[in-house]
Amino acid sequence: MLVLGIETSCDETGVALYHTERGLLAHALHSQVAMHAEYGGVVPELASRDHIRRVLPLTRQTLQQAGCTLDDIGAIAYTEGPGLAGALLVGASIAAALGFALKVPVIGIHHLEGHLLAPLLEPNPPAFPFVALLVSGGHSQLMKVSGIGAYETLGETLDDAAGEAFDKTAKLLGLGYPGGPALSMRAEQGVPGRFKLPRPMINSGDLNFSFSGLKTAVLTLARQQTLDDQTVNDIARAFQDAIVEVLTVKSLAALGQSGLDRLVVAGGVGANRQLREKLSALSARRGFEVYYPKLEFCTDNGAMIAFAGAMRIKLTPAKGWKFNVRPRWDLAQLESTAI
Repeated sequence: MLVLGIETSCDETGVALYHTERGLLAHALHSQVAMHAEYGGVVPELASRDHIRRVLPLTRQTLQQAGCTLDDIGAIAYTEGPGLAGALLVGASIAAALGFALKVPVIGIHHLEGHLLAPLLEPNPPAFPFVALLVSGGHSQLMKVSGIGAYETLGETLDDAAGEAFDKTAKLLGLGYPGGPALSMRAEQGVPGRFKLPRPMINSGDLNFSFSGLKTAVLTLARQQTLDDQTVNDIARAFQDAIVEVLTVKSLAALGQSGLDRLVVAGGVGANRQLREKLSALSARRGFEVYYPKLEFCTDNGAMIAFAGAMRIKLTPAKGWKFNVRPRWDLAQLESTAI
């Protein structure tokens, strides 16, 4: 079966075609970063309007790349939530309209499930069960993943997510929007150890995170310094070192507590080079396996939605033309509510 995936949860429009026997055939993505940069952050109304302009042209482009037509589509998957309500409505309405016109089923997908399953698109996918470190702009969670729809929350952030902390800290340092990638680039040029920042909750005894205090510590440090280029680089390095250490320590603790030896890293922060290098080095020494999606599938994309839709349909064949959005949707509730 050929599944069309549509992702419109925030500021990236993604479309993809996944075939249950042939794998990922094609995908296309449009980022709204340049548009929102002028405002220093995502403007929901502008995001929704841009999704309207982009979804159908991207769908035609993806079909052309795959050598397929609309008549070849057997099901449509779209991001049902969480995300911006207006942006989600664009994807949901287009998916439902196409499903009705083509007389194929439509299924709503949890955005975070898409991220969790993205590493399964790789040539050497992880086997279930595994621990997943989900780190993005809006979420930082450790999950035990026993199968499709079987997700247990082991720990989560109590305030700012890791990606949100990256963006806010970058703004404090005058690095613009989007701040996370810019801060990581500056950190690459920073001197390790010049500044020392706290590692919040690293010894808390649980698997939860807290990053708002780290952001405040950067603000205090920045006010005490003359922010020349090298000082900004060094503060960025200290911040990134702190984030990476906390994420790494908590991930190892999750593996220990769960008794598992497979770790999946997903979400936008999962593209961070320092985090990948540290976890990969530790996996070689500690004897666990670590898996990452391709860099292009760390950020929001249609491929992960198409794939998650295909996996869901394998479990329970979808029927009808579903139309629903959930701007707030707890991943732990997914098993009983998604199908």
